[in-house]
Amino acid sequence: MPPKSYLLFPALSYTVLVYVLRSLIVSFVMILLAHPLLAAERPLLICYGDSITAGYGLEAGQSFPDALQRDLDRRGYHYKVVNQGTSGATTKDAVAGLHSILLLHPQVVIVEFGGNDGLRGLPLTETRRNLDAVLTALEKAHIKTVLAGITLPPNYGQDYIKQFELIFRDLARKQHTTSVPMIYKNLVNVPETIQPDGIHPTAKGSEIIARTLLQVLTPLLHKGN
Repeated sequence: MPPKSYLLFPALSYTVLVYVLRSLIVSFVMILLAHPLLAAERPLLICYGDSITAGYGLEAGQSFPDALQRDLDRRGYHYKVVNQGTSGATTKDAVAGLHSILLLHPQVVIVEFGGNDGLRGLPLTETRRNLDAVLTALEKAHIKTVLAGITLPPNYGQDYIKQFELIFRDLARKQHTTSVPMIYKNLVNVPETIQPDGIHPTAKGSEIIARTLLQVLTPLLHKGN
C-alpha cells in the first residue's frame, strides 16, 4: 500500500513524491550545516574577572572581552567570548562563583582577579590561596587557562606592590598556566587608555588589552568551520 503522504497528493507519482521529499530533507540538512549556530555551538571562551573585565565605566561593546571577540572573528577563530566580569569582585568571589563557570563547559577561561584584593589591602596569602584554588579547579576540569595579572597604584608602596605582582608569576609557574603577568603592560605611556579614576581602561585601552591577551591566547586556540 502506498504511504499516507502519497494519498495526500494523488496527482503525483510515487517516484516523484519520494524525490520531492528527499530533496526537502537534503535542503534542510544543508541549511543546518551552513549555519554554524544551528549546526553546532561555537566553543566558549570565558573572560572571568572583576570590573576590568566587566567594562566598568564603558558603553556596551567597549570592554576588552568585546574587543577580543572582534579580534578573534577577524582572524578566523570561531569562538564565542562570554563576559563573566563583576565589578568589585575579589579572588574570594572568584572561588565562590567558579561552579557556575564550570557548568558552562568552556574550552578556555581568562582569569582576571586580584586588583580589588590589593586595593582593599587584603592579605596576600589569601589572594594567592584563592587564585591557586581557581587555577587548580580549571586544570582538573581540563580547561585551558590564561592568568591575567595586574599591578597596583604607586601609593601602595614598592614592597607591597612587588609582592603582589609576584603572586601571578609564581602561580603561573607553579600551575604551568599561560599568563600575562601585567595586562596593562602595553598601555604604559599611551594617552587616553586609562579612565580618569586611574584604574580602569578606556575603550582604547580595552582594545590594547585584547591584543595583548590575543598574543598568548592564539596558541591555545584552533581554527575551524
